[in-house]
Order: sequence, then C-alpha cells, then structure tokens
Amino acid sequence: MLLSSLILLSGLSFATAACSPTEEPANTEEPTPAPEPEPTPEPQPGNGHTLVVYFSCTNTTKGIAERIAEITDGALHRIVPETPYTSEDLNYNNSSSRANREQNDPAARPAISSKIENFSDYDVVFLGYPIWWGKAPKIIHTFLESLNLSGKTIVPFCTSHSSGIGSSDIDLHESAEKAAWKKGKRFNGNESAGTIKDWIESMNLNLNQNSNVGVFNLSKGENGKAPTVRLSSGYDMPIVGLGTYSLHGDVCVNSVKAALASGFRKIDTAHMYDNEEEVGQGVRESGVPREEIFVATKLYPNQFSNPEAAIEECLRKLDIGYIDLMLLHHPGTDDVKAYKAMEKYVAQGKIRSIGLSNYYIKEMTEFLPQVNIKPVLVQNEIHPYYQEKGIVEYMHSQGIVVEAWYPLGGRGHTAALLGNETISKIANAHGKSSAQVILRWDLQRGVVVIPGSSNPDHIKENISIFDFELTDEEMSQIAALDRNEKHDWY
Repeated sequence: MLLSSLILLSGLSFATAACSPTEEPANTEEPTPAPEPEPTPEPQPGNGHTLVVYFSCTNTTKGIAERIAEITDGALHRIVPETPYTSEDLNYNNSSSRANREQNDPAARPAISSKIENFSDYDVVFLGYPIWWGKAPKIIHTFLESLNLSGKTIVPFCTSHSSGIGSSDIDLHESAEKAAWKKGKRFNGNESAGTIKDWIESMNLNLNQNSNVGVFNLSKGENGKAPTVRLSSGYDMPIVGLGTYSLHGDVCVNSVKAALASGFRKIDTAHMYDNEEEVGQGVRESGVPREEIFVATKLYPNQFSNPEAAIEECLRKLDIGYIDLMLLHHPGTDDVKAYKAMEKYVAQGKIRSIGLSNYYIKEMTEFLPQVNIKPVLVQNEIHPYYQEKGIVEYMHSQGIVVEAWYPLGGRGHTAALLGNETISKIANAHGKSSAQVILRWDLQRGVVVIPGSSNPDHIKENISIFDFELTDEEMSQIAALDRNEKHDWY
C-alpha cells in the first residue's frame, strides 16, 4: 500500500486534492468535496482538422491541452464521465475506491456523457490524460473504443508530478489498432508553451499547413529548386524528382549525382529497377546532406509474401539510414500484408512515409479500409495522352498526392509526344522545350513529376520550369489532347 501511495503521489496525486484545481497533494487524507464538472459541449472551434481531447480531474491536463490547442489551432474537447468522480472515488488510500477498482479491472469502461460531432473531419487527435497507477484512466479506453479511428493520427500526452509516461501510451494501442500512433509525451503542470511547441514540431505532423495536396505553391519554386508538398505523414516532399528506371551501374550513380548537383532533392527508385545500390551510392557521394534528400523506393509483388525481408533488403541496398517513402509497386497477392509490414517500419522510424503505385479508384477504395495508415501518395502513369482526370480528382479528395511516372510519354512514345503540334506551339511561345511545358502542365494541375534522364543537360532542363506559367487557355489546350492512351500495362 505504501508503494501504491508513493506512485500516486508522484503521478496525479488524486487523493484529497484530486478534483481541486491545484497540482499539489493535500497534507491530509480527509477527502475534500469534488467541484462540479465543467460542462463541455462540442469541440471549441479550431482549424477543423486537429482535435485536442483530454480527461482531467485536477485541471492539470486541461492546462496542457489548452496550450496544445492554441499552438496547433486545434479544436478542444473535454471527456466528461457520465458519473462524475468525487474525491472519495479517487482516494488512493482506499483499495475499494471507484478509481482503484476500475484500474484493476481490465474490462472496466466508465461511461462518457460528452459527445463529438463531425469526428470524421479530424485528421490528428491529441489525447491527454493524467497518470493513474502508472496507466491511463480506463475512461480513455472508453473514448477510443467509441469512435472509428481508422487512419487517424493519435498523439498521446499525459501529466504527472515526476513519473514518466511509462507504457501508458502503448497500452492504449489495442483500443484503436487502426490508428497511426505517435510516441507519447509526459508533461508537468507548469510546462512552458515553448517546450510543448518544440515537441509538436519535432513530430512533423500535418496540421494542415499546405493541406490541399492538389494545389502547389509554384511561386516558391525557382529553377534548380523545386517547392515541396506536405504529405499526410507530415513530411515535405519535393514536387519534381529524378526517375531512375532503366539507369544502371555508373550511369545511374552519375545521374543521381548530376541531378542532386542541379538542385534535385527527390530520387525515385524501386526493387524492380535493380539499381537501389547505385542510387544509394549516388546519394552518399553527392556531397548533399542526407536530410536534404528525399528517396523513394518500391516493393514488387513477388516480395509481398515476405515483406519484412524485402524491406530489410531495401534498407541494406540503399544504405542511407532510412527510407523517405516506400510504395507498393502495384496490386498483388498479399499487398495488404506487405503494406502493414511497412506500417510497422514507419513506427520504428526506418520508413517515414508509405504509399502505393498503379492503384486506381476501384483498387484504392477496396484497399483503404484494410490498412491503418492512409497512403500519402499514389504513383501512376500520367501524361498528356493519358491524363487520369477523374482519378487525380478522386485521389486529391482523399488527401493523397498524385505523382506521374512516364510524364513525358514513356518508352517508344516520348519523341511523338514531344513533337505534338499543340505542345510544340506552346513551347515556342514561352521559349521553352516541349518537355518543360509538359512538366509545368503537370505541376499546375497538382501532379508531382519524376522525369528520368541520364543526360546532365536534360536533367538540368527538367528542373528549370519555374520561370514561366501556362495560361488557362494553354492548360485547356493540353487537357484536350487526352486520348486515354496508356503506354504500359500497369
């Protein structure tokens, strides 16, 4: 009993002072009356996509939650128990007190009276609670199990005098297995706003800064320096990259180095390209800091049955510490199994973002309900003769970035596309090449591009597309070239 008392005193200390506004424990074991619970209606307005939820008896957790909501511009919601806790309910000296019984009962799920409308609108949920006997109060499990949290990002935080968060955040995962969980953080009641802000920024959460994945801020780009789009994982990705399909050996290594020297900061590879080792070598030898480079790779369907071994092989071959983005190359048997393995590597920090390639509306709608982390990106064949207008619109509506492979038409088709009369005429009007016009057209319609080349001049040309803009009429003229003409089988 003494040990139990010490744990509680170092945690929430919810004996006689449990429902008073002060953090410090009282010096008497005489219970004090609990204050009336604060009414909590719908979440207080915020940016519409971030929700800060908390349960608090001493109001310590409330204070931290309010600071988080202010920093993130998030909505604020208090979890209110259907039956309020009294001081006697929280008396740690009484082994039969309500809180003691609940914490010792794995099945305990205290009822909640507060409700959240339009919960599906929120992408990121900060979840705050005090530490009770080294754990989150069971009412937190009630909250998690009452909602559909699939695809949500949950950021747990707790309050205590001195004890850490322990395993309290990990123990909550079973109540929301389809959510993407961030590592929890413990705060004391007087934590500064600066410390809290630093913690939030360290997670690279997508708090809807540049949340419209279908509109790029091209004014921030300059020739040799592409702007970025923020992925739903919270990481920023350059909107122009180098495709490395068909590049091998020294040609691949030198192409990667030439691209990075020209200002590229995104490189795309894949297991099927058989050049991950060369891409990794080019990155390491480029002289550009690793953290400035965004590297994407892909698992092929023949790897889906043993995805952990495949992921480890990618990490070994690239040898660049971590993978910025990993995709499934196209649908196949065990694709969900492979994706869930990638989710585990995201939790370990070895992969930062995950997505798909060659998935269309039917495949995506079937796939999404089966996974926990929403794909940040889909990479499909897109060019003026195969524009995927409906698919692009659908993916953008889901918050999924669209990236074009074969943006210049692909093997055996590039020359014909670049020689198209309409495109050539627009290129001449701007003093640009046809390739530059096509790449700019993609960016203006919100599609990321990864043109491939081993020619240093062409590589430099492909990232020199930020000093001109296509008119609405020119965009319409290129849109009219759509033939639904696919150039590969994927």
